[in-house]
Amino acid sequence: WIMHNWKDEECVKILKNCKEAITNQGRVIIIDMIMENKKEEDELTETQFFFDMQMMMLFGGKERNEKEWANLIFSAGFTDYKIITNTPGILSIIEIYP
Repeated sequence: WIMHNWKDEECVKILKNCKEAITNQGRVIIIDMIMENKKEEDELTETQFFFDMQMMMLFGGKERNEKEWANLIFSAGFTDYKIITNTPGILSIIEIYP
């Protein structure tokens, strides 16, 4: 649960370093929040927005939706990703491939 502390540019740098450190058969596992794109006012959505505001105020970072995650992943030179868990809750697992 590291990437949400960083701005997009820094996340791309972190991911590029990870890509350099793994083999072509390797993968990088990200455990972080995936923001929902819905406008419903349930407790989960409120919690996600609360974390998003905290990251912006404290670190200049943010919580990201799937499209924003994909942009970071592909900008860092990775070719594919898979969301292993994106169930209601705070954290999801994203597996990314070189």
